[in-house]
Amino acid sequence: MSALCRSVFLFAVLVPVAACQPTVQVEAPKEPITINLNVKLDAEVRVKLEQQAEEDIKQNPEIF
Repeated sequence: MSALCRSVFLFAVLVPVAACQPTVQVEAPKEPITINLNVKLDAEVRVKLEQQAEEDIKQNPEIF
């Protein structure tokens, strides 16, 4: 096989293989990302209410 024939053969074999390589595309989301912070606020309110309830029970043990 001549060098030209080998080059043509390699080109004919490698080009389709190279064309089928998987690609990864990174795109920005179409909608904005939202973060819900209600969980932290709910936990903070619950702790404050529990502390207030403990203080009320200590001050007025006859309630229960």
